Amino acid sequence: MREDAPKAVTAIGLALQEQIEHGLLPASSKLPAERKLSELFGTTRITVREALLQLEARGLVYREERRGWFISPPRLAYDLMRRSHFHAMVSAQGRVPSTEVISARLQPASAAVCAWLQLPALSSVIQICRARRIDQRLVLYVEHYLNPEYFPQILDVDLSQSLTELYPSRYGLRYGQVRFEMVPTALQVEAAAALKVSVGSPGLRIARVNYDQQGRLIDCDLEYWRHDAIHVSAVVPG
Repeated sequence: MREDAPKAVTAIGLALQEQIEHGLLPASSKLPAERKLSELFGTTRITVREALLQLEARGLVYREERRGWFISPPRLAYDLMRRSHFHAMVSAQGRVPSTEVISARLQPASAAVCAWLQLPALSSVIQICRARRIDQRLVLYVEHYLNPEYFPQILDVDLSQSLTELYPSRYGLRYGQVRFEMVPTALQVEAAAALKVSVGSPGLRIARVNYDQQGRLIDCDLEYWRHDAIHVSAVVPG
């Protein structure tokens, strides 16, 4: 990168940020191709890419493989203390949710899942993998692990619906206590492929270990969010 390239990166980033903040580049709109942007700013594609990567790190733009760069929409408010589920949470904020089932099967439980669900060695679990969108944008890849003892024939059901609503209607189970663990992460192969981003892209992993109304461990979820998709909050009652 040339000596003046850092200044060019900063200038391009500020120019695009100004356009975004004034609504000239609206949320979810697609940016011109990097080649077009390099012609517009009279610089190289490498310099344009660096400016876009810096804006992406700040959550102002995002990239999808083979589709290009887009203006980031507002983040979803994710309240840890509120009992809700993805479709209800998204809809309540005036957005449109959708869910795609990637796979669903009975399989041996990993050591981590055995620990979360307090299962003995060589136990089987039901794994359901889903990709979830807000306003057609892929934002979440989630792996659900269910104790088969509590969910007979669940693999025969439409699993694109809310499991939170399915559990009481079909099995008489409701969530009780929930334990959360959150950690920034680099998206691994499965999550990156589902979200159509590069392996190693920044993300937020939220692990949820769920008990039912009787205090039994019934399932756990591993949520992999795009880093710019949500704003997590919690208000603890005094």
